[in-house]
Amino acid sequence: MAVSRDQIIVAAIQHLNHDPAASIADIAEAAGVSRATLHRHFTSREDLLLVLNHRALDLWKDAQVKAGVEEAVRSGEPAVITTALSEMLSGLIDAAEEYSFVLTDLGMSVPELRERSDELEGRELALYQAAQRAGVLRADLPVRWISNTVYGLLLAVRESLNRGDVARRDLPRVLHETFFRGAGERGTQSGAGERGPGSGGGPQSAGSA
Repeated sequence: MAVSRDQIIVAAIQHLNHDPAASIADIAEAAGVSRATLHRHFTSREDLLLVLNHRALDLWKDAQVKAGVEEAVRSGEPAVITTALSEMLSGLIDAAEEYSFVLTDLGMSVPELRERSDELEGRELALYQAAQRAGVLRADLPVRWISNTVYGLLLAVRESLNRGDVARRDLPRVLHETFFRGAGERGTQSGAGERGPGSGGGPQSAGSA
């Protein structure tokens, strides 16, 4: 049976998550196709990575849309903003798990990928700034420090999954508690610790879902 383009993509993602430096020959072998067959779908390793990076960015965007990030920023309401933060972080766990190699892939230096990445990052920065104004996140922290902290936590998610340090079902709670206790204002920290996702809800007591 012929292997489809989507099947090759799935195999490539799985293989690159375990070996980010895998060659095109390695990826073809993992997908169960010849290099010639793989090249009929993707002209080069860079071409394949471009497609995979776009898919990863699609997941990032989906996480923001499902969390209602832009709506939360417009609302300015602490409860709405905290819910959006909580749900976005949960969505980013899924993205980091499915496309873990992208977190440190230099392909994001490609202009079209960088443009999309910058746009998505801008939306997150706007959410963090709105959270600071609403008293959800600490106003004394630079907003890009908060953004970089989230990125660092997603790397921790990847490594914890790879090493089996944290059970998958516990990751939302661990991530939320780490984030809200470090970057959140006092009320948010307390709420995140008492009711994190995986234990019946997000940091609801701080005014979120």
